[in-house]
This record gives sequence, C-alpha cells and structure tokens, in this order.
Amino acid sequence: MSYARGSVDRRTVLRGCSGMGALLLLSACGDERGSPVRLAAGETGGFFWEFAGLLAAAADRSGAPPIRPLRSNGSAENLDALSAGSAELALSLRDAAVERADPQLTALGCVYENYFQVAVRADSGIATVADLRGRVVSVGAPGSGAAELSQRVLVAAGLGPERDIRPVRQTMREARAALAAGEVDAVMWAGGLPTPAFADPQVPIALLDLGGIVPALRQRHGLAYEPVRIPADIYGRHPAVTTVGVANLLLARRDVPDATAAAVVDLLLDESAQLVPAQAIGSQFLDAQSLIVTGPIPLHPGAAAEYRRRHG
Repeated sequence: MSYARGSVDRRTVLRGCSGMGALLLLSACGDERGSPVRLAAGETGGFFWEFAGLLAAAADRSGAPPIRPLRSNGSAENLDALSAGSAELALSLRDAAVERADPQLTALGCVYENYFQVAVRADSGIATVADLRGRVVSVGAPGSGAAELSQRVLVAAGLGPERDIRPVRQTMREARAALAAGEVDAVMWAGGLPTPAFADPQVPIALLDLGGIVPALRQRHGLAYEPVRIPADIYGRHPAVTTVGVANLLLARRDVPDATAAAVVDLLLDESAQLVPAQAIGSQFLDAQSLIVTGPIPLHPGAAAEYRRRHG
C-alpha cells in the first residue's frame, strides 16, 4: 500500500543528506539547485503528506529547487505557516484557503480532489449523520481543514457541532485507534481513497452517505463542495456512498520568486505520472486545463506565466 511506496520516495528525497533522522523535514539539503523551498504538508498517513513526498522526490530527480515537506495537522496550520513566512508553499483544501482571504496567498495549481469521509463501526447501527446525535465524534485534528468542514457538515445535517454531539479532536491515527477501541462512535476526516491511516481497519467500518448534505453545503458556503462517489469496498466490505468532494490547492506565498513558481509548475506538468499517491483513485487534476482552475485564489504570477508559455 501507500506506506511502502511513500517510504521509498522519502528515502529518495533524503538520499545524500546526513543527520536528518531526528528532524520532521524530508529534505534539508541545499545544493547548486538553490535554497530549499519549505512545503507545509500534513500528517503522516494523509493525502497531503504522501503527495508532498512525491513532489519532493520529483524535484530531486529533475534538478528543480529542493522541496522540504513539513509535517502539520493540515490546511489551517499550513495557511498559518504561509502567512507567518515559515513556509513558502502549502497544501490546503480550497474552502479553507478561500476563507482565509490572505493577500499573500496565491496558487500554483489545483492538484487533486479530496474526499470528506465519515466512518462508523459496521455494527454500530449508525446509518446517517443525524444518527450521531448524542454520540462521541472525532471531528479532525486541531488546525486541519477537516475540522472546519466537519462543523459545516454537522450543521447541514441539522446538528449543533458542540451541542448535539460530543466532539473530540484527534489525528487520523488517533481517531482510527479510538474507533477500534470503542472510544468514539464516528470519525470524520478529509483525504484520498483509501486514506492509509484507515486502509487496514482494526474493526469493520462503514461509511456514511453524505449526498443529501451537499446541496445545503453549496447553498451556505458556495461551490467549493461537490458530490463525489466513493466506490464500494475501499475499506474492507462496505457499499458505495456519495460524499463531499473539495479540491486540494498547491499554494505559494506571493513573494516566492517567479522562477521557483515556474519550476514547480513544470514538475506538476512534466512529472504528473509520478505524482499520483496511492490514495488518489480517480481524483487527479494534473493536466494544464484542470491545474489552473483555482477558483478565487489567483495563480502566482510566475505560475501563470509558465502555464501561458507551456500551453498558450
């Protein structure tokens, strides 16, 4: 599965760097390619982290400026890192980026679809989001885009996020263990298919269908959300369901040099076949027409110029 693949790619990124085992960075090697570019990514086992590792490995292969993925809890922390200047690049759910309204925020591309997922134990008797009333629900890690989207999904289902459920905030790995132990009744997260943290569930799980919630989300929060299908048996034995899809953006500070932004665009276009995480079933946008669809987040000037140079 994706852990094996991801660890091979991360070893590739680390090759030639010494003494890095204690760090939370994938690559801190500065060389003739220029200063490393820090990419605020996500938590181990998540889509952002896996994609960031593949992008860093592609940069090493191509001679582009080195990319150093940084661990985080997700979109909100990544956007904070961009605003503070502690990262030059970041991955974020599009809704979280739009909400931020930061003038420093630009996009290098719309890279993948992200699937918001709600899992319960298969024997729980929980069939809908409304059935979570009074239950203990893991609503995402602090600082993650999923935590905000969880709130919106609950409200769209007619539940008060703090009043009608008992929320806990956990990483995906913590949430999986808590679900298996019966400490939580449901887990909410955003990720690819399958999300590695849940790809080998310790107990049989079922996914809740959210198709009926998408219209309310779109009415209240705009067109960042769309219905997407999760095939059957992604996590063991379960039926297909419809859930909430929201695009992932690869973002950059506006003050990132144009040449650096252009080099990353070249990676997205030229290395697209090598940038497909194992958890990206049918969700990739790595072609020129899709990459530039970043909604209200403007393309970085260097990225826009490179897309025009490459494709008119």
